Amino acid sequence: MTQKDKVIKLLKEKNGILTSGEAKEAGVSYKTLQRMSRVGEIEKLNQGLYMDANQMEDEYFSTQYRCKKGVFSHETALYFHDLTDRTPLQLMLTIPSGYNTRLLKEKKKYKFFYISEKLLPIGKIKMETPFGHKVNVYNKERTICDCLKKKDQLDLNIVTEAVKSYLKTPGSDYAKLLEYAEIFNIKDLVRNYMEVLT
Repeated sequence: MTQKDKVIKLLKEKNGILTSGEAKEAGVSYKTLQRMSRVGEIEKLNQGLYMDANQMEDEYFSTQYRCKKGVFSHETALYFHDLTDRTPLQLMLTIPSGYNTRLLKEKKKYKFFYISEKLLPIGKIKMETPFGHKVNVYNKERTICDCLKKKDQLDLNIVTEAVKSYLKTPGSDYAKLLEYAEIFNIKDLVRNYMEVLT
């Protein structure tokens, strides 16, 4: 099997996206990736990240790749959980305070929320993007708390509809929701919403 064949096989196995580290592990040289990228057989998305040239870019995955500590949150997380049918115009991520990512400059494309390193992992789960790649997203309960806490910076209609939808969803974990609400100091706010909307 040639190195090029190996790349094609890896891309199939990995839903069309490959890191230079994965290629190296499979015995593919950096030169092969460069050559294939030059002639348009694969596309270089970022430093060390390549994609099948016949495929559309998985923005969620490439964003996660470029912003390792980021967790998809707020309106973007609502979209992942089917709590809104509006495709996010801006990708929203929560990152640790003081964390620097080049994406911060791309203000039209991304909106960032900061939180302490200690609170960052609460409710963090892995979910699949529409392209089948795994990324970090907050669970429904954490997402509802985040959206209510920052409702002044979000589309209030989306937030209200999402909370309504969450409260109607079978299997919603109210105990967990209130536990998170206490951690983020918004217990009264969450209770009010639950009373008004149920």
